[in-house]
Amino acid sequence: MNSGRERQPRRNRSAGDNRRPLLLFLGYRLLVVVGLLLLFLDPSGPSFLGQSHPRLYTLIAVIYLGFALAAIPLYVARNLSLQTQTRLMLFTDLVCIGLLLFASGGINSGLGTLLAVSIAAGNLINPGGNALLMAAAATLIVLAQQAIHNLGSSHPLEGLPQAGLLGASFFAIAVLAHVLSQRLHRSQQLISQQKLDLANLAQLNEYVLQHMQTGILVVDRDRRIRLINEAAWYLLGMPDANRGEDLNRATPALAEQLGQWRRGKTAQNLHFRPTPGGRELKAGFSPLGRDGRDGVVVFLEDAAAVTQQAQQIKLASLGRLTASIAHEIRNPLGAIGHAGQLLAESPDLPDSDRRLVEIITSNTGRVNEVIENVLQLSRRQRATPEEFVIRPWLKEFVHDFAESRGLRREQLRLQIDPASTMIFADPGQLRQVLTNLCDNAVQHFDRERGQLRIVINGGITRASGGPYLELIDNGPGIPAQEHRRVFEPFFTTSSSGTGLGLYIARELCEANRIRLEYLPLATGGSCFRMNFPAARNIEWKQT
Repeated sequence: MNSGRERQPRRNRSAGDNRRPLLLFLGYRLLVVVGLLLLFLDPSGPSFLGQSHPRLYTLIAVIYLGFALAAIPLYVARNLSLQTQTRLMLFTDLVCIGLLLFASGGINSGLGTLLAVSIAAGNLINPGGNALLMAAAATLIVLAQQAIHNLGSSHPLEGLPQAGLLGASFFAIAVLAHVLSQRLHRSQQLISQQKLDLANLAQLNEYVLQHMQTGILVVDRDRRIRLINEAAWYLLGMPDANRGEDLNRATPALAEQLGQWRRGKTAQNLHFRPTPGGRELKAGFSPLGRDGRDGVVVFLEDAAAVTQQAQQIKLASLGRLTASIAHEIRNPLGAIGHAGQLLAESPDLPDSDRRLVEIITSNTGRVNEVIENVLQLSRRQRATPEEFVIRPWLKEFVHDFAESRGLRREQLRLQIDPASTMIFADPGQLRQVLTNLCDNAVQHFDRERGQLRIVINGGITRASGGPYLELIDNGPGIPAQEHRRVFEPFFTTSSSGTGLGLYIARELCEANRIRLEYLPLATGGSCFRMNFPAARNIEWKQT
């Protein structure tokens, strides 16, 4: 409801009113009366017009013209209902045409047929009117004027049979017009209902499209966007994209994917990034019309969401595997570790054997750590993401991590722009991811620990297509030939590491539809970037 909109004037008309036929009837009446008046005034016109009573004919024609002209402002003002206006015009026609018929010599003038047209038009315009009553009134008028005209005549029955036949035709026309009007009325009701159903269906389709998580675009043959839902708008990171926008200008990367699909006509589920550093999307195409000549429907999905589905299946298998590991490996490993501890407590143990016991104890602990990490993956709860402002949450994390690892506050720097950036993630699992990444930076720093610098950049830009975080350190970085392996399980460049920290971090990110990737830096060091699903209410930073 829009209370600010001015209230429209009340119109006393039913839902099935159709004012166009009434307008045509108005024009017809005006044309008829003007024609009858001009033909009467024209010396070369028909001689039967007004032949009995010329002055009466002139007076009635002028009055009839006045009523015809007066009906126009009534139609425009719409102060009277359609039914009332129709009845007034029919009454005027019956009286005026009956008098014109009398002034022109009776039924032989042929003006009586004009009454038949008015009766038919009145019934078609006003389906609920009394068709037989109008026919009876017209018949009585015709018979009465003919009887009055025959008074004093030597042939008192002259023209009465013709008047009776004309009256019978009035009834036939009235009945036929009534039947037709009822059918037209039912057809109009059906059309109105179908229009309402189509409007409701279109509104429902619009609602469904706008609330789907899958991004949907409709592109015409000229590569112009004809429809784009909210999910596609967020996935592509196009706050300025509107209907009618050229696809090549709005998102060149998607336009290139569309071109490849049109050339191949077989490729589906194409992956691309709409902006450099943005999220990876999966595109599917479906043609409209024959051979896609009428356009193409584009389906967009976040690749992280697809990966998340596979992740759930993988975790189910991993849970069964880790249960076997806990039973088959952990118990013997505990026995080995306990035996090593007892052996180390022996006072008669030589120094050379004591070194072997230390090796057994350290490697037992390392294997146990691997098992704990694997069990952690299988035991973790399903992600419960929520929307929250990231800056205050990160300030608390930075403070806690610096204290627990013995780092100075200036060694951890936080930069979030804009400060109101919101993300959608599980706070507990996100904390674990950041802890693993920061621990990775601390453990692999091969210089004095006091020189370590960790910077957490974040925010949202048009290029990112959604919120992001970057964790940058000044460590040695990762060799170029090993960039693709950093997230593989058990891959590590340290002799003391398990190689599961980054793997667990990526698994947790995928469970939250976050894309975690490693970006090499030209200045050295490492950069881990997290791209989050776009929140609904976001503030774009101009870049």
